[in-house]
Amino acid sequence: MKPIAEITSAEAAGIRYVLMDIDDTLTTAGKLSAAAYAALWRLHETGLKLIPVTGRSAGWCDLIAREWPVDGVVGENGALVFWETPGDTKAGEKPRTGFLNQEFHPGAVQNNHPALQRIKERALAEVPGLRTAKDQPFRLFDIALDFAEEAPVLGLEAAERVKAIALEEGAQAKISSIHVNVWMGKYDKLSMAERFLQKNFSWSGNDDRSVFFTGDSPNDEPMFARFPLTCGVANITHCKELIQHLPAFVSQKENGEGFTEIAEVLLKRINYFCNYSHK
Repeated sequence: MKPIAEITSAEAAGIRYVLMDIDDTLTTAGKLSAAAYAALWRLHETGLKLIPVTGRSAGWCDLIAREWPVDGVVGENGALVFWETPGDTKAGEKPRTGFLNQEFHPGAVQNNHPALQRIKERALAEVPGLRTAKDQPFRLFDIALDFAEEAPVLGLEAAERVKAIALEEGAQAKISSIHVNVWMGKYDKLSMAERFLQKNFSWSGNDDRSVFFTGDSPNDEPMFARFPLTCGVANITHCKELIQHLPAFVSQKENGEGFTEIAEVLLKRINYFCNYSHK
């Protein structure tokens, strides 16, 4: 992984879509800082398309799509994508509330599937201290098992054991920085992100370098493997032994401070390229 400062102005200027994980990528200790949120707004105001790609629940995605400066949000590790389109506004009227669009992956299976319930019961029984994530009531397709969002923090060995149980039972499982997400159906963050880009922005699957992705954990690996312009926030080093395809770049700072650093580098490189090309 090279320092993000080494991304070139030409590479940055070719970016049209900035995709990012949320937990421990945008957030720090569970909070979205003023600096990280301002970085999102600055990227948005530059004209870039912003799309969080997260393991978080449908309930979270509803709020994010409505209230953040984003062009869509992929949730539950690729099971769904929500995005808002502007409401109709007549001349002289204030802008109307937008319309929330929802799309679910065709391979998504609701989380009342018997195998998922069996996995949850096994994992809770076999991994002491494990618990169901507090946002589980707002999930549609996966089971989120919390090993690090709240105390006690169990560590990656516990997360790997939960993943192994899920795979033994025939499910899909990914480890984030806080949860193990378990689901039925063959999809991941990448498959829904690509689907959304193609359908909503006429993105060409060959236009790899127009997409930039930032993440921090093993469930981001499909994105790291697919796109050449990817960056980890510095805390990715805590779990890099679980990731075969690491990102191309890495920030100096961790968590939301790392995302802010990445955004500042991209904006600086884009502005430099634009100013230089017009001389």
